[in-house]
Amino acid sequence: MWNQDKMGAVLLAAGYSSRMVKCKSLLPLGGLRVIERGINTFRQAGIMDITVVVGHWADELIPILDELKVSYVFNEKYSEGMFSSIVKGVQSLQAETKAFFLLPSDMPLVKSHTVRLLGRAFNKIKADIIYPVFQKHRGHPPLIGANCFPEILLGNTRGGLRQILERREGNAYEVEVFDEGILLDLDTHEDYQKIMTGYHRGDIPTQAECEAILVKMNVSEPIVNHGRMVAEIARNLALRLNQIGLNIDVHAVIAAGKLHDLAKGRPNHAQFGGRILKKYGYYKVAQIVAAHTDMEMNEKALPDEAAVVYLADKLVKGGGIVSIDERFSASMDEYAASAEAVAVIRERRLRAEKMEQTVEQLLGISLVMAARDLC
Repeated sequence: MWNQDKMGAVLLAAGYSSRMVKCKSLLPLGGLRVIERGINTFRQAGIMDITVVVGHWADELIPILDELKVSYVFNEKYSEGMFSSIVKGVQSLQAETKAFFLLPSDMPLVKSHTVRLLGRAFNKIKADIIYPVFQKHRGHPPLIGANCFPEILLGNTRGGLRQILERREGNAYEVEVFDEGILLDLDTHEDYQKIMTGYHRGDIPTQAECEAILVKMNVSEPIVNHGRMVAEIARNLALRLNQIGLNIDVHAVIAAGKLHDLAKGRPNHAQFGGRILKKYGYYKVAQIVAAHTDMEMNEKALPDEAAVVYLADKLVKGGGIVSIDERFSASMDEYAASAEAVAVIRERRLRAEKMEQTVEQLLGISLVMAARDLC
């Protein structure tokens, strides 16, 4: 839990959007507008004191903000640049505000989980500024404490907000996040296409986010390579199943395939890895990872994402493709001295074989042969 009381958010939407010609904040994104995504990010994190600073596109934005029941202020000096909008936003904050999140409205992929992490850090550390950091790069939204407000409100700093924050670097704090969205904005049409792709992933980690998690967890290169192979097999199995009418989330199985062994070497590594991913806000992938060593499958049910990753993992040993028989025979030999372990392995093998039979009947192919063809 964290205390979000007396924290606000300022979204900047006063600029010209000159490189996009049209208002970036009103571009469609997954059935909503870009500006709505940013607003929802804060609301989902429990931040309700939200102000949008409008300017050049005010006539188009204000009706939408009224519809969303979001406060806004008009920056009559928007032509002077972003700092003038920041000043206007800080002027609008409630007197008791202890800190505010600052987010350009054209950054709609920031996760609400990231906002919560920053807020928790501020409550614990009491720094002047809390920065989110992804792969050693600071991004948005910084959480700016009330100690900075007086200097911002003077509004006469030539270097803008950056100069003010640089002077307080000694009391700044960085929070590592696995959220590529803190770096992605909408400056160009190419940026928009990338963000459209990112939106459709939902809470599934991107390739860069997967890599950052694996580095953070100090996962060895052999295990990383194993995960890549599992991800590729899972991807192709998912695509084949979708061709016959199933609705497997391909992005989810790729991410889970790459990350399924992120806690390898720890007791109950599947559940441990699932808890780590849940902590980072990747709930769907966390469930798949937690189930990858031992899972039940209703024989009458169609395979889902967890089943696809489970099977893909059983078809890979080391750097090569193996049959389920080969995979479990090796384990039986390794633990032959333990009757209890052998019983567990035998039960797992039966479950895997039943799952394999179900998928093979659906696809009309041998899974191990298909895997070898794919790789």
